[in-house]
Amino acid sequence: MPFAELRGKALVTGGGRGIGANIARELARAGMDVTVTGRTAAEVEAVAEEIGGRALVGDVSKRKDVAGWAGDVGAVDLLVNNAGISGPDEPLADVDEWWHVFEVNVLGVYLCCRAFAPGMIERGGGRIVNVASGSAYLPTRFANLTANTAYPASKAAVHRFSEVLATELAPNNVFVFSISPGLVKTEMTSDMPDDAPWTPPECAPRLVHALAGGGFDALAGRYLHAEHDQPEQLRERIDAILADDLNAIRLRRA
Repeated sequence: MPFAELRGKALVTGGGRGIGANIARELARAGMDVTVTGRTAAEVEAVAEEIGGRALVGDVSKRKDVAGWAGDVGAVDLLVNNAGISGPDEPLADVDEWWHVFEVNVLGVYLCCRAFAPGMIERGGGRIVNVASGSAYLPTRFANLTANTAYPASKAAVHRFSEVLATELAPNNVFVFSISPGLVKTEMTSDMPDDAPWTPPECAPRLVHALAGGGFDALAGRYLHAEHDQPEQLRERIDAILADDLNAIRLRRA
């Protein structure tokens, strides 16, 4: 089922490769003016040239870089906070390495939301998609991999931040979503075993495209999985999700 053509400006962090690059390509094909950001100039410039967009180099965890992006791009209609790192694969890693995961995965999301949400409010609305992870609610370990505590903890923080921010911004017609792209084969997941539950790489871009179109604003703040909540089926489940408080991380007490 084809999705609606899109208009307006989008910014995708971590857009130089992997999931972010595919999201940028999808949004550009749909008609959006897309800016991609990332730390590696050659990568973001290559994607920007491919899609006819704009490249901005910088680090989401650096306030000066994010403020500079906002000044260069101005207000956007869609912000996709995709940039992230996995961090050390050990439970009690070096403090600086462990905390750096939070600086990129959580502080980076916060800084970008803080930089671009005011422009959305001023213009009457917009959408923010924060890329979380299934590890936010399911502490999974794959064979031959040691436990990584930083990444799942950071992604759980991203989801809870998204849910609370969604509640606060919805009255201003700014809708915040938290999505898991699934387990996609990228450079970050190159050490994962072949029998891991891989998600087709087209799922996350299709979900972001659908969310950008506005048909799922009622689900702002809900946790959406790119493979398990595909737009065609998700549309039919909106009322049930809201009525039964589904697609949410909750503590169920006996």
